[in-house]
Amino acid sequence: MKLSDTHESKGSSGGVAADTIRYQSGFGNDFASEALPGALPVGRNSPQRVPYGLYAELLSGTAFTAPRATNRRTWVYRMRPSAKHKPHTRLENGLLRTGPIEEVPPPDQLRWSPMPVPSVSTDFVEGLATLAVNGDPGMQAGMAAHLYLANRSMSKRYFVNFDGEMLIVPQQGRLRLVTELGVLEVDPREIAVVPRGMRFRVDLPDGPSRGYICENYGAFLRLPELGPIGSNGLANARDFLAPVAAYEDIEGKCELVTKFAGNLWASELDRSPLDVVAWHGNLVPYKYDTRRFMAIGTVSFDHPDPSIYTVLTAPSDSPGIANVDFVIFPPRWLVAEDTFRPPWYHRNVMSEFMGLVTGQYDAKPEGFVPGGASLHNSMVPHGPDADAFERASAAELKPVKLDDTLAFMFETRYFLRPTRFAMEAPELQRDYHQCWQGLKIHFDGKRK
Repeated sequence: MKLSDTHESKGSSGGVAADTIRYQSGFGNDFASEALPGALPVGRNSPQRVPYGLYAELLSGTAFTAPRATNRRTWVYRMRPSAKHKPHTRLENGLLRTGPIEEVPPPDQLRWSPMPVPSVSTDFVEGLATLAVNGDPGMQAGMAAHLYLANRSMSKRYFVNFDGEMLIVPQQGRLRLVTELGVLEVDPREIAVVPRGMRFRVDLPDGPSRGYICENYGAFLRLPELGPIGSNGLANARDFLAPVAAYEDIEGKCELVTKFAGNLWASELDRSPLDVVAWHGNLVPYKYDTRRFMAIGTVSFDHPDPSIYTVLTAPSDSPGIANVDFVIFPPRWLVAEDTFRPPWYHRNVMSEFMGLVTGQYDAKPEGFVPGGASLHNSMVPHGPDADAFERASAAELKPVKLDDTLAFMFETRYFLRPTRFAMEAPELQRDYHQCWQGLKIHFDGKRK
């Protein structure tokens, strides 16, 4: 598919109309795709002469010697090698931050109201704002939790992140991610992942857009093991969608913005970097519709651990302890008997960054609204507010459907350090602690 020759959708700076976008199904698959017949070499990766006069280039997402089950790489066949660019110049980082930072995290519960999309013209890169970080991309450990706040499609401008892969969670407005390997269109109940080192641009078909990003510095995200759950459930591999080959054959001055070692750099190109005509491999951008998540819960009493809502996980060097987990709280039935149904009061060694895409979160019916965020760092106590406790304690325990809701969590083994921007933002709810102050002592010394 030649992007420059296809219909341009409303709101796009150039690209493919939604009804022309096609996908390939599966997670971790070895895909193969070509936009022109015969563009993909057969039987070898780097022939002496590539069809159509293309260049062969390998993008390695893991070390060459990584085990086969975890090895990620893709061969691309492009009009010009990625090495052809002018020297980089530094850009201002704006509100974007990368670990490690020296800010001191308080041992308090933190919550933010939704941050508005700027009124001035702002694209995806310009609208990146970091709320909290940990780790170090140079050590390939840790993560960052960002917002994006944008109202303009990227025009003659492209982005690549050398520091980590990007898990993108739209909250307001669709995103059209035009990548080296093809096009993903992502709505606010879907998520997308762009691998480390892959060039892309972001178009805004619906205009102003807001959402969340988990920048994962560590091992790439993958499906969690199912263990006793068995062979089915949670996020199914076939529901993940990768793009088909699509290329831009566009000459002219454009800018490539690179995030490297925590800083932004710009380089001038003489043509679009999205000039890949064919490719094969398993290092791919992909999207997933959270409406296809098979939620699992109790059919008797008590709560299973919220790890049963894990969509994707990036493991650490300690088995069972994630560098980052991506967990969702989708629509589901509550049927537990003799059970306090909202999430229990909790102190967790893992740090929890939460966001709300739509609807209401059952443990925080007030104050936590779509577009907002909260941070409960390692061992910081949290749980239902006073009103939620009183209602849940007195509720009739009949089956209840939690509907029209989608909350999520980036959970990480490391402390998350809020940025100065996050701690000084007017959206920081400095009275958040008040939601627990109304909790009463019901103890009277007599067994009931």
